[in-house]
Amino acid sequence: MDILDAIVLGVVQGVTEFLPISSTGHLILVREFLGITADHGLAVDAVLQLATALAVLIYFRKDFAALARVGAGIAVDWCMRRISRSRAEEIAPLNGEERMLLFALVVGTIPAVIAGLLLEDYMETTFRSAELVAFMLIIGSFIFLAAEYVSRRYESQGIHNQIGPRQGLLIGLFQCLALIPGMSRSGATISGGLFLGLSREAAARFGFLLSLPIILGSGLKKALELGSEGFLSTQGLPLLTGALVAFVVGITAIHYLLRFLRNHTLMVFIVYRIALASLVLILFLNVMTPEM
Repeated sequence: MDILDAIVLGVVQGVTEFLPISSTGHLILVREFLGITADHGLAVDAVLQLATALAVLIYFRKDFAALARVGAGIAVDWCMRRISRSRAEEIAPLNGEERMLLFALVVGTIPAVIAGLLLEDYMETTFRSAELVAFMLIIGSFIFLAAEYVSRRYESQGIHNQIGPRQGLLIGLFQCLALIPGMSRSGATISGGLFLGLSREAAARFGFLLSLPIILGSGLKKALELGSEGFLSTQGLPLLTGALVAFVVGITAIHYLLRFLRNHTLMVFIVYRIALASLVLILFLNVMTPEM
């Protein structure tokens, strides 16, 4: 992988990590199209995802700062039990919506951690297939369509639910689907939120926050593995370049996707996913109409 390859992969990762079209799936397909060497492919993808995780951390820094304050307050209250009344009143405003959001993120992270550990070997081998990406692009599109249908039902009834631990756990289960390339982490979590009566923007925001622990953990683990195998000594500069590109592009993608979802559905992404899947099946699998 040279620097130009790394820049291409960084742009693809930065854009597709947050759009509901599957970053891992696109990285696999881009490698196939451009003939980019796939050595340590999953680990390289994880490092690029680490860069986009940092983009999430920077973009939502105020949210994470509030959650950190809530977590610190809860820890002090639980461990020491010596908080004064005045201090309790000071912390109380943070213990409402932010406290529920923190609990939701904690329980929502658990399913993907367990599933990721169980499926890691498959993710490095079986799952890295253009054929699987194509089928999951289509399957994910039908899930998005169902989520949009349910969301419209909620909207027609004037229902706008809030995030709590139960919703966090269920959206966390949806996030597990993103372990299969072609599904899309953001698409899975947004769909889960829509099924539960959240607005598109709220579902996307929660999905981005929920993705941070998983992507950070996976990216750091793979970066350490690459370092121990000597990969960084030969490919460190291209990988760093790709990560910087992914970070910058990722922040931009988050901003514009959140703006887009305020007034638009997932339909444009559904059409794109089905069109891309059809192209992949034709080009890679030679699925052509039999000649008469």
